[in-house]
Amino acid sequence: MAFEPPRRLVKALGETAPDGDEWLEKLPTAVEQALTLHELTVERVQVPGGRSSVVLLVRRPDGTPAVLKLAPRRARPRSEAAALAHWGGLGAVRLLDAEPEAGALLLERLHPEVSVRSLPEAKALLEAAGTLRRLWVEPPEGTVFETVAERTGRQAAAMRTAAGPEVAPLVDAALAAREELLAGPPERRLLHGTFRQSKVLAGERLPWLSVGPDPVVGECAFDLARLVRDRVEDLIASPSGATITRRRIKRLAESLEVDQERLRGWTLFRAVESGVRALRVGRPKDAELLLEFAGWL
Repeated sequence: MAFEPPRRLVKALGETAPDGDEWLEKLPTAVEQALTLHELTVERVQVPGGRSSVVLLVRRPDGTPAVLKLAPRRARPRSEAAALAHWGGLGAVRLLDAEPEAGALLLERLHPEVSVRSLPEAKALLEAAGTLRRLWVEPPEGTVFETVAERTGRQAAAMRTAAGPEVAPLVDAALAAREELLAGPPERRLLHGTFRQSKVLAGERLPWLSVGPDPVVGECAFDLARLVRDRVEDLIASPSGATITRRRIKRLAESLEVDQERLRGWTLFRAVESGVRALRVGRPKDAELLLEFAGWL
């Protein structure tokens, strides 16, 4: 098949690998190999697609619809496959087959055009939170996932290096919050890692199923923190955005039995980390939204 990666993916990889990306150059060959190995027929490439992988809507030899996902090693496809296998389709898309070394995952087909984000805000948050709760299980024995402390440690080091004087106070507050949050004994739950409304798609087995995890082991408040800032552009545009945010933290914390202050702390850290990273890769508008949101916390 003639294959061209989605523009969104090319742009995103260009932010992280400005001198070229070997994986992207080899992607057409990798796609052909995966299609041949699994005897798949391509319907179309999913666009705009994600920022770290390519997704193809395919059919298996018996005509069953499926999804073929290919991701570079730095996107941790092995970790994603292990988490999906452990969840076994409960709250998450079902893993049908995998070649983690090649970065290829064959997944159950959901409805990629219908995410929980299409619902009214209050309903979307409710459905997303219910889906997330199903994923918070004990991690599997013998499988090494990155911990929240490890992941945020890498992020904290990058934040210190990249932060300019204009964002230094927010960075200091975020790093102080992280230190306090990690001071006690760690909670050990398998987390989605990058959960938000757009990662919850309509399914057949269950109304809503999550996709695209970057799994990590740690406390539930860390996972929930990314959901707090969903539709951040709407929050910033609202004259009562700060009040809505505080109310959202309270509601989500109570509904999922998570400590409200810990949720606020992780929300602050994750927003500042994302904002500083957006500045670093040349997305100033995204950075401005995220850092203004973080200021409310």
